[in-house]
Amino acid sequence: MASTATHFSLSLPTKQPTPIPKPTHTSFFSFRKNHSHFNSLSTPPKSRIYASSSQVMDPFSPKTQLSPPTIVDVDLGNRSYPIYIGSGLLHQPHLLQRHVHGKRVLVVTNKTVAPLYLDKVVEALTSGDPNVSVESVILPDGEQYKDMDTLMKVFDKAIELRLDRRCTFVALGGGVIGDMCGFAAAAFLRGVSFIQIPTTVMAQVDSSVGGKTGINHRLGKNLIGAFYQPQCVLIDTDTLNTLPDRELASGFAEALLARDPSALAYAIKRSCENKAEVVSLDEKESGLRATLNLGHTFGHAIETGVGYGQWLHGEAVAAGTVMAVDMSYRLGWIDESIVKRVGDILKQAKLPTAPPETMTVDMFKSVMAVDKKVADGLLRHILLKGPLGNCVFTGDYDRKALDDTLRAFCKS
Repeated sequence: MASTATHFSLSLPTKQPTPIPKPTHTSFFSFRKNHSHFNSLSTPPKSRIYASSSQVMDPFSPKTQLSPPTIVDVDLGNRSYPIYIGSGLLHQPHLLQRHVHGKRVLVVTNKTVAPLYLDKVVEALTSGDPNVSVESVILPDGEQYKDMDTLMKVFDKAIELRLDRRCTFVALGGGVIGDMCGFAAAAFLRGVSFIQIPTTVMAQVDSSVGGKTGINHRLGKNLIGAFYQPQCVLIDTDTLNTLPDRELASGFAEALLARDPSALAYAIKRSCENKAEVVSLDEKESGLRATLNLGHTFGHAIETGVGYGQWLHGEAVAAGTVMAVDMSYRLGWIDESIVKRVGDILKQAKLPTAPPETMTVDMFKSVMAVDKKVADGLLRHILLKGPLGNCVFTGDYDRKALDDTLRAFCKS
């Protein structure tokens, strides 16, 4: 059964945006769909994502001048929210407090992050406002705990505290914490407000932006969840100072391992701008947003196959991207120079370019059969096609190319 491929490409306009009221926004990015079939996908009207370097002022802020955050706005109508990016943002309480609904807050974090940042977050949430009550639930750390049993610990705490619909959940941690806290917020009392404070690169540039929440199932990654947008995302780049090099590399290239604050802030801002633009055009992943998942079909199969937590998400997606590019080449859709370029970049970043030897062809096929991108029994892939920057989200491809790619990267 064939399916229509949807083509996408990225272009960056040089035209300056029309001035708007303060804070002054300085740049925006637009994605253009270069295929008529995209019009059949139900996407909201085109919107803009703006980045701002102006201070969000508060009349009760201290006189000491703090570095203003960069702001990236995710434009989703009445579900829109800002992403604050910068150094020392946890020392600017008004950034968080303006997004807290009600007077009761539940911080969801893990055993690794809690000793480092929980006290700072509690102080930021309560500074100058003694009426705000903050409680916390500290979960075990690791992808292997992103399951229903661990999620229930969040619900148990919220119910024991008798939190109501005016409460706010705060996710403090990496992608696992953000996904679980967001899903808990979406489900508790049929929906309460939540805030994202991501502390890993992968969470800051990807999982905290766009409203994807959920947990894993033993048969597949992120199969249980919901789209649920936060009130804001606060990215304090100082939290990366305590991140192990392996975690940093899984989200960034080697050049940023030096942890230069300005370089980190710029790279995170650009990543958030690009993702926010796509999310604003296709919030529920009906077409365009799926293209953000290049390498994820193979990558998620690796994470599931070897056991959650054994490979970091960024490591698995790196190997998965190499496999997706290999498959694109075997289909005759890209030339060899792109294959080499992708491999070279990932090697320079010291990321895996092949799956673990324990992965077999049958393991890949079994896990991919329940992938979220399966539609009507057909596995759809995000693949490269044409000049660099162009891709397709399609189930219309020669199955032999997929089989050949799997055999090339697996011993059995």
